[in-house]
Amino acid sequence: MSLLDRVRDRLGARTGPREDRPAAVAPDERIYAVGDIHGRADLLAKLHDLIETDAGLYGQDTNKKIIYMGDYIDRGLDSKAVIDILLAHPLTGFDTVYLKGNHEDMLLASFEDPGVLPQWLAVGGSATLLSYGVAESREDFERTRRELFERLPAGHLRFLESLQLAHRSGDYLFVHAGIRPEVPLDRQDPHDLMWIRGEFLGHKGPFGVVVVHGHSISLKPEFLPHRIGIDTGAYATNALSCVVLEGSRRGFLSTGDIEAPAGAR
Repeated sequence: MSLLDRVRDRLGARTGPREDRPAAVAPDERIYAVGDIHGRADLLAKLHDLIETDAGLYGQDTNKKIIYMGDYIDRGLDSKAVIDILLAHPLTGFDTVYLKGNHEDMLLASFEDPGVLPQWLAVGGSATLLSYGVAESREDFERTRRELFERLPAGHLRFLESLQLAHRSGDYLFVHAGIRPEVPLDRQDPHDLMWIRGEFLGHKGPFGVVVVHGHSISLKPEFLPHRIGIDTGAYATNALSCVVLEGSRRGFLSTGDIEAPAGAR
């Protein structure tokens, strides 16, 4: 199955919420969708504690799921530690989904195309090199690329290569960046799912689903009729946030002092 076929299978072509009822996740699911971590292992540990405490308030019959929205690496200083936590210390009792962000896309692309490396370093990749003990050389990008490939643990590479592009639950679609308006869900370009910004954020009409995304920073989670944005700029603000979805209810948790967004309940 090709990459595009796998994306189409994940997205599905089902219709979204009807106008006569609010959007809802799949029955018996309680979903925690975590925004862009960007190398802040300290905040990830704090948010995990908040999620475990919150989930402990609910019955055992609920299927608990945690969805990480991508951009685990870059900008913050502990990219390696973030992936170590995700691999070695997953939350007990949760189904887990790991989505792929544009920063992971750039790292992997740099292994195939040396020309991508300086572009990646310019948007935060230098911090990732540091976390893996790689000496950056702007005079010899090939040496830098080779050293990173040698120092990246095999388990971390497998993790990066296994990341999903989308996840669907009921009326909600989870992707890193967004979707292209007016394009059917099962015809979305994988690049858009990781990279799109303006065309998606500026669209005022329905998408056929409620899109939960990171990628574009806001000072607090954005709870809008057809999309929920949960990238609160953790690497700079100390606020790593997640949206909590069960049935048609929407809540949120954050490591920062953030006012509850309109629509949280």
